[in-house]
Amino acid sequence: MIKFEELIKSLILPLVAYPEDVEVTRVNDDEENLEYQVKVNPADFGRVIGKDGYVARAIRTILYAGASKEGKRIHLDINSK
Repeated sequence: MIKFEELIKSLILPLVAYPEDVEVTRVNDDEENLEYQVKVNPADFGRVIGKDGYVARAIRTILYAGASKEGKRIHLDINSK
């Protein structure tokens, strides 16, 4: 079983300058549809999103692959504090 919260942190922490400000929370309790919210420092928001959203899209692609392997769907929101 994949621990998505740890996976999200391992993907985002190397990108940010303020790792202490990264918060990952699970929004819903539905076992089939997972929803996570990530909050980062406003100075790191552009780094996590990337130019034209490429970095965020790559993170989501990795999460989608892991979730589909377990027969689940996942949604990731990235916000600044």
